[in-house]
Amino acid sequence: MKKSAFLINTGRGGLVNEADLKDALEKNIIAGAALDVLSSEPPPPNHILFNAKNCLITPHQAWASQAARQRLMHELAKNIKAYLEGKERNRVA
Repeated sequence: MKKSAFLINTGRGGLVNEADLKDALEKNIIAGAALDVLSSEPPPPNHILFNAKNCLITPHQAWASQAARQRLMHELAKNIKAYLEGKERNRVA
């Protein structure tokens, strides 16, 4: 990665070697990191990235907002209705 790069991980915590990331941040090998997942959820209070330089960590719970849960339930109801009517909806082929 370029020295100006920011690593963003919103997928899975295990995708990133956290010790190597901390080392890269502390040695200015990359500019920063933004994570909403870590290798263990919930992370321990002494997680190695909590005090890492230029590292932003957010809780992995974007789905928990009221708006997101309402949309989830609305989409679920539409999927069930389509299924009962014999229609395909949100099908991945």
